[in-house]
Amino acid sequence: MLATLYAKALDADAEHPVLGDTYARDLVGRIDYDWGRTGLGARLAAVTMRTAHFDDWAREFLEAHDVATVLHLGCGLDSRAFRLRPGPGVTWYDVDYPDVTALRERFYPPTDNYRLVPASVTDSGWLSTIPADRPTLMIAEGLTMYLARDDGLTLLRRIVEGFPSGELQFDAFNRVGLAAESRNGVVRRSSSALGWAVDGPAEILAAIPGVRLITAMPASHATTFASVPRRYRVASRIVSVIPALKMMAQFHRYAFEKGPEA
Repeated sequence: MLATLYAKALDADAEHPVLGDTYARDLVGRIDYDWGRTGLGARLAAVTMRTAHFDDWAREFLEAHDVATVLHLGCGLDSRAFRLRPGPGVTWYDVDYPDVTALRERFYPPTDNYRLVPASVTDSGWLSTIPADRPTLMIAEGLTMYLARDDGLTLLRRIVEGFPSGELQFDAFNRVGLAAESRNGVVRRSSSALGWAVDGPAEILAAIPGVRLITAMPASHATTFASVPRRYRVASRIVSVIPALKMMAQFHRYAFEKGPEA
């Protein structure tokens, strides 16, 4: 959580920022932490391009739905609700562990249309507290790989079954990507465990009745990938001839809508 926040803060101070997240920069200045411990290195570009990509997808959904619900799962200290500034017809829920939401409340106080949900995303109870009367966008950036497969699929099913229509937007690693990410210094230092590898959209479509694939792309095909250093873009083009390497990191987007009989 702190590493990704710091990546966005560093980007905000760059000469040509990708995300330009001034909220992250301000937060870093207010939190007493040795930020050098994050050891970001090359991960900086990967974090900011990914976040910028999901900002773009979320904007597309919000432009099409001026009345909607947003479920931002595993939000950490991200400021997406404040960067995107959705209109008055959108109610935004940031969902994360109670200690995380308590920290968020110090910096991002809830308003009428912005609310914090202190819960594990895999708990069964919190979704029942969300009104199910609007198109609903689920954003899960940097989350799926930290879930157990069964827990992750159950979470997606609950959302599709519990809301009238909407989208699921999330990133994932395949098995090769999960193994590589497990060796990442940031992940090791945080003692995090990675558990769910998604080898492609067929797994999601088979397990979640009612969803329709909009797109599932390698991260390197995102328009924001142009912002990463040239050496990484060149390396990506070289390894993209091997499907398992091309799809190491993926961005998924699905639509869902209940039929008349529902």
